[in-house]
Amino acid sequence: MTVPAAASAARPVTPVGIAAALVDSVASRLDGADPGLLADLLRARALLAGMDDYVARCTSPASPALEALEERTRVEAWGGGLEQEMLSGHVEGQTLKMLVHATGATRVLEVGMFTGYSALAMAEALPPDGEVVACELDPDVAAFARSCFDDAADGQKIDVRVGPAADTLGDLAAEGQVFDAVFIDADKAGYAGYLQAVLDGGLLATGGFVAVDNTLMQGQPWTTEDSTANGDAIAAFNRLVTDDPRVEQVLVPLRDGVTLVLRVDGPTATTPT
Repeated sequence: MTVPAAASAARPVTPVGIAAALVDSVASRLDGADPGLLADLLRARALLAGMDDYVARCTSPASPALEALEERTRVEAWGGGLEQEMLSGHVEGQTLKMLVHATGATRVLEVGMFTGYSALAMAEALPPDGEVVACELDPDVAAFARSCFDDAADGQKIDVRVGPAADTLGDLAAEGQVFDAVFIDADKAGYAGYLQAVLDGGLLATGGFVAVDNTLMQGQPWTTEDSTANGDAIAAFNRLVTDDPRVEQVLVPLRDGVTLVLRVDGPTATTPT
């Protein structure tokens, strides 16, 4: 089928699309002496460099408790593979908080807590009797998060489970626990297993959703250049989700990518009343 000329010449209207077109334009003129080359490069830089800050400024501010937790995380001297960049941060935290609000979730499961920013953000959206069960492998990180929760009004809604997430998910399933929302942000090689445990273990309530972090993984899944083990794991996970007939999903280009997953076929459970 022949594509109409008007369709093939569609104008990019998103910042990323515009930046991509500008970069393409620059690449096509690298061997020339076009005086507009520098202007296009500077415009592309402005689009890319300013977007995250603008999005943050247009997003509702974080609570004082979340700001304090973020500051404590950023000044801590991390080591052993841990770094402050693992924090979910303002825009992603507010997005998760809004999803919990909008869906009326009362019970949330988090797989991979780190210092607790996303756990606390979601807890702030829960009713007084709501609960976040947060899984964390590292006991020292869990202790750090608990100390932050102690200083937050909504911190008492968070139940921290320390240990390998796969074991904790098995225990939760055996206890008959059911959750309205699940956030996965742990070791990338474990993502497929964690999602399967949630879907197959009766942990997800009817109408519940799963959010999965880092599903763009710095662009590695589609550029394939200088790919890391994490990039390969995320690429495989994204293929698995895309090919799973039990779910519908959308990959949102938020921060490093967040995939939202809904189960549309098969067993789900009902949150206990």
